[in-house]
Amino acid sequence: MGSGPQTDEVIRAWASRGRPLPVPGADTIVWEEGEGEPVVCLHGVPASAFLYRKVIAALAARHRRGIVFDLPGLGLAARPEDFDYTWSGLAAWTLSAIDALELDRFHLVVHDIGGPIGFDVVARAPTRVASLTVLNTMVRVASFRRPWSMEPFARRGIGEAYLRTMHPFAFERLMRLQGVATPVPAVELRAYVALLKREDGGRAFLRIMRGFERTEDFEARIVGALEKRDWPAQVLWGRDDPALRMDKHGEDLRKVLSVDGVTALAGKHFVQEDAPDAIAEHVDRLIEPAPKA
Repeated sequence: MGSGPQTDEVIRAWASRGRPLPVPGADTIVWEEGEGEPVVCLHGVPASAFLYRKVIAALAARHRRGIVFDLPGLGLAARPEDFDYTWSGLAAWTLSAIDALELDRFHLVVHDIGGPIGFDVVARAPTRVASLTVLNTMVRVASFRRPWSMEPFARRGIGEAYLRTMHPFAFERLMRLQGVATPVPAVELRAYVALLKREDGGRAFLRIMRGFERTEDFEARIVGALEKRDWPAQVLWGRDDPALRMDKHGEDLRKVLSVDGVTALAGKHFVQEDAPDAIAEHVDRLIEPAPKA
């Protein structure tokens, strides 16, 4: 297993830092660090809130309240059979989770499919968002194609077989190939797949992968909401991401958000592992820009 604690010990330690959060439709676990303005971080797939463990600590060090919770079907959240695992369903649930946290207004950080989910949150409650930080995600969803490493999960039969091959060692190799550029401990990377499968073997995850709303209607709704916003936004990107390329997806978001550029960070797709302090610093600056000379 390599150096350090065993995977189950890593997960137990992570779980102990959170608390239960009852949410209609699917209960979850929430992790909060720090005080100050709330920053809600949304994860994607095949990840969980565990991805932001370094980011919320870095936000807390900057006197912000870093908040992350597991989406239904992933991590330590409930995995109900009758849940709506589409992006719309997850966005509606996310707003319920934010209500359960009693947040009137919040800053939002999104990543991977947490992007479309978060953008739909913006469409549903635009006045409650105070700022938006975008990390390695997509907005032109109608034409979006899943990366080769994720496409098999969306295919019935193939997805189930592919998921069975995702043993901790194989998943670690995939993460080092596409996900992380820094020497993240092996036991932590292996924790991702344990959190993904848990008691249902990943069935809920497969439903999420097959619930992508790659439609013109969904794209029009989220793009319209982002274009109409009256609060600041920024695009940060793990520049060496081979799955969602900065020159394509990052540029799409730059145009939709009408920001000056895309800020390249050292890292791959899971840039939260590679550059947590840089992410927190940029979020902090967006919340409270430096005074003009």
